[in-house]
Amino acid sequence: MPVYQISSKELTYENIQHLMEEGWQIALSDEAIHKVEHCRDYLDNKLDMHAGPVYGINTGFGSLCEIEISKEQLKDLQRNLVMSHACGTGDEVSEQIVKLMLLLKIQNLSYGHSGVQLDTVKLLVEFFNKGIYPVVYEQGSLGASGDLAPLAHLSLPLLGLGEVTYKGEKMPASKALFEAGLSPVDLKSKEGLALLNGTQFMGAYGVYCLLRSFRLSTLADLIGALSLDAFDGRIEPFYLPLHEIRNHKGQISTAKGIANLLESSELMNKPKNHVQDPYSFRCIPQVHGASKDAIEYVAKVFSCEMNAVTDNPTIFPYEDLIISGGNFHGQPLALALDFLAIALSELGNISERRTYQLISGKRNLPHFLVVNPGLHSGFMIPQYTAASIVNQNKQLCTPSSVDSIESSQGQEDHVSMGANAATKALKVVNNLQRILAIELFNAAQALEFRRPAKSSPLIENFVHKYRQYVPFIQYDEVMHPHIENSIRFLSEVKLPISDLFIPNL
Repeated sequence: MPVYQISSKELTYENIQHLMEEGWQIALSDEAIHKVEHCRDYLDNKLDMHAGPVYGINTGFGSLCEIEISKEQLKDLQRNLVMSHACGTGDEVSEQIVKLMLLLKIQNLSYGHSGVQLDTVKLLVEFFNKGIYPVVYEQGSLGASGDLAPLAHLSLPLLGLGEVTYKGEKMPASKALFEAGLSPVDLKSKEGLALLNGTQFMGAYGVYCLLRSFRLSTLADLIGALSLDAFDGRIEPFYLPLHEIRNHKGQISTAKGIANLLESSELMNKPKNHVQDPYSFRCIPQVHGASKDAIEYVAKVFSCEMNAVTDNPTIFPYEDLIISGGNFHGQPLALALDFLAIALSELGNISERRTYQLISGKRNLPHFLVVNPGLHSGFMIPQYTAASIVNQNKQLCTPSSVDSIESSQGQEDHVSMGANAATKALKVVNNLQRILAIELFNAAQALEFRRPAKSSPLIENFVHKYRQYVPFIQYDEVMHPHIENSIRFLSEVKLPISDLFIPNL
């Protein structure tokens, strides 16, 4: 099995995809080990020689930063910090996102600016490789001072505290450590703060949402092309020079992609009786393209963040400096996550409009895409479902980043609320997949009413795969299982990596 070396080399989305989907292991490079050890040695020497207070290392936290802690109590200080900050609540975070949190925290600590001991980082690596996933909760982070509550839950098992899932079972961390042949760490000065200060909760959600967004953006184009052909749409709006004279990158790539998807389509090449199509078809390049451009911006933000040092205080051993700053503040991520939610919501919005057009009895398609409308309601209500989900997405797009609530007796007087932006962005991602699945359900049904004419070989192959999951609907039947199978199909269908929309960062 391949092993990915954690080092100063940039962590990319493709690296992460391999790590998450193909079960790659990770290991610390010699470079990372040297940096971690050198920084820890520097900090130990500094504490032996320095008598004054250094925030978070020999002082209290937040508004308690003026209270100095004796050397004999420094270990207790760090352990107390992790325990007292484990205040998360709400739903449990999925194992996939917790795995990403572990990866991003290891990357963050490997740069040698955090002062952790090597054993602590090595134990995090063991958690990642052995599939020991701390139980973390969705609610509790303000997205500044780092993701304190969720990262405390991520860190508790390092001390043998809290709960984890291991081999498919939820259990006390102490039991999982014993079964895996591991021992808890004894935190040294500054380590608790290094573990808790950081943006790895927001970061993991953002990276996960982006990996899903790359795929869903590709599927939105593919399903949109199918709908266009099934609706007897026109290809002229995808003429490349039309988009080049506006010169938006996402718009151009979308137009080019749709034209390629529909190449050699019998349906598209038939004479048309109508002059133009509704916006939801004609403006696919402009709308999908704008979302692509937004996704690319967000991907750049998170690419920067997943290769960053975001804890506090920050140690510069070669410069002999320990700086108390604010790299834990989630504002860059909060704004980007809100933007991502809006961009994905719009892909769902225009998708539902195409679904509505397909069932409207236009262009020789039967009302509600069923042979005998009236006796049969056909595809009337799946559109209702899509409309309901679109409405929910619009509510979820109210930005979290515009709010701030003062905390820690005024010491932390502006926070990003990026964690809430992160969790609701994931809800929008999941909703978008459902909306696209309903469009596919309708578009594949509509295509059958165009037979014997065919769409392009690419589209026909895609529909053939879909028919292994969902049949043509002849008469009214329970639609829920077909919608669920459509959603499952979008999760499972293989898309060549070359066809995936992955921003060129």
